[in-house]
Amino acid sequence: MKKILLDENLPRPLVKHFSTELEVTSVHDMGWAEKKNGDLIRSMLEAGFEYLMTADKNLKNQQNLDKYPVKLIVIKTFDNRYKTLVQFVTRIEEVILSADREAKIIEIDLR
Repeated sequence: MKKILLDENLPRPLVKHFSTELEVTSVHDMGWAEKKNGDLIRSMLEAGFEYLMTADKNLKNQQNLDKYPVKLIVIKTFDNRYKTLVQFVTRIEEVILSADREAKIIEIDLR
C-alpha cells in the first residue's frame, strides 16, 4: 500500500475520499501544518510516508529530492478548493496506482 501525506495546500477532507488501496493522511492530522518543506520531508520519512501530494508546482525545484527517498505527487489545478478537487479523486488515485514505481515525481494535470 502506498502511504501518502496530503500537503497543507490541499483540502484536508479529501483524505476520506480515497479508497483503501492508498493510505492518505493530511499534514494537519499529523500536526505538521507549520513545518517547512525540508523539516516536513524529514518528518514524513521518519513516519514511513513514501509520497507527498501537493499543489505546489515549485516544490520539486525548491528541494533536492535526490537527497531524500520521498516521491512527489504534484496536482496541477487552477482551483485547489475541496468542491473542485473532490470530483477528481478517482482520477488522481488511478494515476497514482498506475504510475511507475520508480518515478520520483508524478504530475497530475487537472486543468
